[in-house]
Amino acid sequence: MKFRCTQSSLTKALNIVSKAVTTRTTIPILKGILLEVNESGILKMSASDLDLTIEATVEVEDSVPGSVVVQSKLFGDIIRKLPSSDIFIESEYENIAIKCMNSEFSIICSSADEFPSIKTMENEKEALSFDKNILKEMIRKTSFAASADESKGVITGLLMEMTCDELITVAIDGYRMAVTREAMINRDENKVIISAKIMNEINKIISESSDEEEIKMILSDNNALFIIGNIKIVVRLLDGEFIKYRDILPKESKIEVTVSRSSLLDSIERASLLSKEGKNNLIRFAIRDNIITITSKSEEGNVKEEVLANKIGEDLDIGFNAKYVLDVLKSIDDEEIRMLFNTSITPCVVKPLEGNKFDYLILPVRISGN
Repeated sequence: MKFRCTQSSLTKALNIVSKAVTTRTTIPILKGILLEVNESGILKMSASDLDLTIEATVEVEDSVPGSVVVQSKLFGDIIRKLPSSDIFIESEYENIAIKCMNSEFSIICSSADEFPSIKTMENEKEALSFDKNILKEMIRKTSFAASADESKGVITGLLMEMTCDELITVAIDGYRMAVTREAMINRDENKVIISAKIMNEINKIISESSDEEEIKMILSDNNALFIIGNIKIVVRLLDGEFIKYRDILPKESKIEVTVSRSSLLDSIERASLLSKEGKNNLIRFAIRDNIITITSKSEEGNVKEEVLANKIGEDLDIGFNAKYVLDVLKSIDDEEIRMLFNTSITPCVVKPLEGNKFDYLILPVRISGN
């Protein structure tokens, strides 16, 4: 194997592919990156942790076909620190030589035969196409609500549900739930569950890709293939039945509050400076007439914030984990929101003023006297 390419193009591809490299594995070859040069002068770089596989291609020159596996961290550190110039790479038995201007390295490599085979599912007729920015925002607005506890099964994942006219993403962790919806015409109704952690990595790749690129997704029984320009990402689908999220959303509410999202966010951020010192990161809402009074206290002191709001329904005292409310408010772009309540021990639902582009459900924390 032999090729020449620019340091910048190789570094860019490396930064993407290395997101799939794991150090938490008993399989040494998975700590590496597969380099393959084909007859057409295309270098394909691949990495996998068996749940996530990423491939990126780079056009190279002066190439001789072949393939090797290099140790990801060492190879990546070398390439990133080389001058911004052409890099010459050539395999020599069990080593590869790396040359760039006045720098020369020789590092150990492994046979590509040991690298796990990467399943391809490229059937363009079955591909779903997504607007890059819409998918990126839907992931951002829901993935934070997935469980981080790997023992929790499917609720560590993000549900992607395709109906005849919508794409819906849902995440839930037992304390809060996030649902976003976007108009999208689909040939078939389908739903898949993908690890939220992996979806966040995909989101980083989307952010680094060119603005004009759309995203394609091809589904098989156990995997999803995302195609973003010259990047291919294969992810293993989570197996199991996702929680029936529609049944969790309250069908009616006794109290409706309309409030400025940014004003509420700022007040809770200030109140949470003290709630972090107490138990449960607790803040209290006292909803009276057109004022939400937010309080928190700890051994360090206490705080009171007041936010103007429009209320329909009776007064209410309710407590929340400040972080859960802040996560929701930070994910919303709308300037005004509706907050729907029933009692001090039932969930709050956050909605847009009009339409159903999102639903956020937050469980309250019991406060004394309730």
